[in-house]
Amino acid sequence: MTVEDLMPSHPRLLFVGINPGLWTAAVNAHFARPGNRFWPALHRAGITSRLVDASLGLPEADRSELVSKGIGISNIVPIATARADELSMAQLRTGGVELRALVAKRRPSVVAVLGVTAFRQAFGRRDLAIGRSDEEFEGAQLWVLPNPSGLNAHETVDSLADWYRSAAQSAGIELHS
Repeated sequence: MTVEDLMPSHPRLLFVGINPGLWTAAVNAHFARPGNRFWPALHRAGITSRLVDASLGLPEADRSELVSKGIGISNIVPIATARADELSMAQLRTGGVELRALVAKRRPSVVAVLGVTAFRQAFGRRDLAIGRSDEEFEGAQLWVLPNPSGLNAHETVDSLADWYRSAAQSAGIELHS
């Protein structure tokens, strides 16, 4: 099972998850599992005008808001698993190659990869830290940010919102107060 990318025609900010969870794939909506902190962090960051509930699928009004702002969502690996640590190194490396091709084709201003460990594995870059990278990613500004999964106990909705807000501001996304 996979989940379709959310991709505006002219992306400004592309959020990239590790891979879809089983719930996400079942409802074909990114970060849909109840308890995932992605949508609460986006709302708290001012990126969405309201708190999105994607647990039964992404409502059309919310999809339209994201697309109109130039916000896309994809994954390093498109294949759904119960946990990201079920992915093989080969799947992560192949997904990394495919992500590079997607970014080169769609040309977002900012790519925000949500999962530093998976990014390091997919691209063989153990040296990258969380935050904005000095390097570009296929012409886009690269941000490697914390994953919003509840399994990532080091982050809170507020700390995630701070990171996601910074990436959105860098992409020129208009924020809600």
